[in-house]
Amino acid sequence: MSNLYILYEHAAGYSLFMANGSEEILPRVQESASKYKKFKEVCNFVAFQPFKTGRDALENMNCISEGILHSHLEEFLENSFPKKKKKNVLGVAETKLASAISEKLGINCTTSQVVSELTRGIRTHFHKLVEGFEDESAANKALLGLGHSYSRARVKFNVSRIDNMIIQSISLLDQLDKDINTFSMRVREWYSHHFPELIKIVPDNTLYMKCIQIIRDRRNLSDDVEEQLQNLLNDPVKTENILELAHSSMGMDISELDLHNVFIFTDRILGLTKRRKELVDYLKSKMHSVAPNLATLIGDFVGARLISHSGSLIGLAKHPASTIQILGAEKALFRAIKTRGNTPKYGLIFHSTFIGKAPKSIKGRISRYLANKCSVASRIDCFRDIPTDVFGSKLKSQVEERLKFYATGELPKKNEEVMDAALIEAGVAEAAILKKMKKERKKAKKRKLEEAGLESFISSGADDSVAASTEGEEGDGNTSILKKKKKKHQEVMDVSLNEENGTEPKKKKRKNSEGNLLNSSENNVQENGDLDLSLKKKKKKKKKNSIMNNSADVE
Repeated sequence: MSNLYILYEHAAGYSLFMANGSEEILPRVQESASKYKKFKEVCNFVAFQPFKTGRDALENMNCISEGILHSHLEEFLENSFPKKKKKNVLGVAETKLASAISEKLGINCTTSQVVSELTRGIRTHFHKLVEGFEDESAANKALLGLGHSYSRARVKFNVSRIDNMIIQSISLLDQLDKDINTFSMRVREWYSHHFPELIKIVPDNTLYMKCIQIIRDRRNLSDDVEEQLQNLLNDPVKTENILELAHSSMGMDISELDLHNVFIFTDRILGLTKRRKELVDYLKSKMHSVAPNLATLIGDFVGARLISHSGSLIGLAKHPASTIQILGAEKALFRAIKTRGNTPKYGLIFHSTFIGKAPKSIKGRISRYLANKCSVASRIDCFRDIPTDVFGSKLKSQVEERLKFYATGELPKKNEEVMDAALIEAGVAEAAILKKMKKERKKAKKRKLEEAGLESFISSGADDSVAASTEGEEGDGNTSILKKKKKKHQEVMDVSLNEENGTEPKKKKRKNSEGNLLNSSENNVQENGDLDLSLKKKKKKKKKNSIMNNSADVE
């Protein structure tokens, strides 16, 4: 009789449990899953190995979700599972993981209903069965932390695959086409009561809406209507016909209120048309950045529809060429299988220009060849690091050569030669792209530094201006005091330096009464103690004059 062991993967680590009485276990577990005491009689704890860090837990979780046996789990099973593997069975919740364990370790694994019931009970009473998890909140915290990190990683992976934007864009584009067509038909019916002949002259929906806005009421045409219609249509014959029929139309009269509502609706339709053009440009840019080879080979719209129908670019890359050939024709395929009729030759790729060019007799063969090249292009776009359209252009030339071969019998180039040339060109293109990316990174870094420097300069300038304004408010007296203190401090420093060097301090230049400095020669004479006679005479004369002036004042 074999023993049943249960592997349970928790956020805190791996645990192993043993089931008692595997024959009668299912009804007993269903009865006692909610009650701990009864469940403990059915299932016993064997071993537990915790994860060292949160990163280890996330790695193991990713491996479990992908059905890969992690080294941590392998080590745990080798140490904890009984050595007699033939007599024991391991219950695993994940079927992919069970097959990986049985292949790698040779353990008999099962994923029966008994295992799922036991796993449900273990999940409920895990904090009581395993020591160290007496409080349920501790186990819930571990689950919450791992759940957040796992979900964050999955969302981040999803964001990096920007093919989601292509899927939404092509769906929105199809919806806009339907809405614009429906609204245009409604306006045609509405305005035709007033001017029914205009539909035959201007069949295009967008031009028809613009003509309505120019003509308005056909009974009261403005002077510049002819010029506006000529600029819009660029056809003088059509312009003359519209003006002639406007005066002799069999349409009924229309009120101002009705015309106003028609004009509002035409504005909305023209706005939707403008938005559609912007969306087309956006879709083209996205396709050339996400799947450039597929877009170059089969076109932006057909490539986007293939990605949308497959769910993602990875999904399209996983499809074989035979599946890509009939993508979009599933109903016809199943109907043909059911009625045992002929299966469809093409699906979405029918809208490609290659199948349109091909004669009816070779449409099936060229569609299979085109599907093969689409499969190659999607895989290159999906798994190549730096996207380039070199391979797409080469694959496109191969399809064109195959069309020529079917038409004229001219042999195309070998696939090996074409791919070798494509690899060389792709290497050159990748080097150029890397160089451009490096330059852009440098420019961005320089721009950031300049912005940071400008911000710091502005902030420091503001601080200086604030400080200057506060100092100015204090008055000139404080500034003069500060200047004097600074001057005195400088003099003391000069004297101390001269004393250390053993030199005599230099005397400062004096100013005379006229405010002029004495000559350097006079200063030198004063320093040596030999005064010039002319200087003495001048000083005596000045003294005598001052004494005489004072005595005169006294008298």
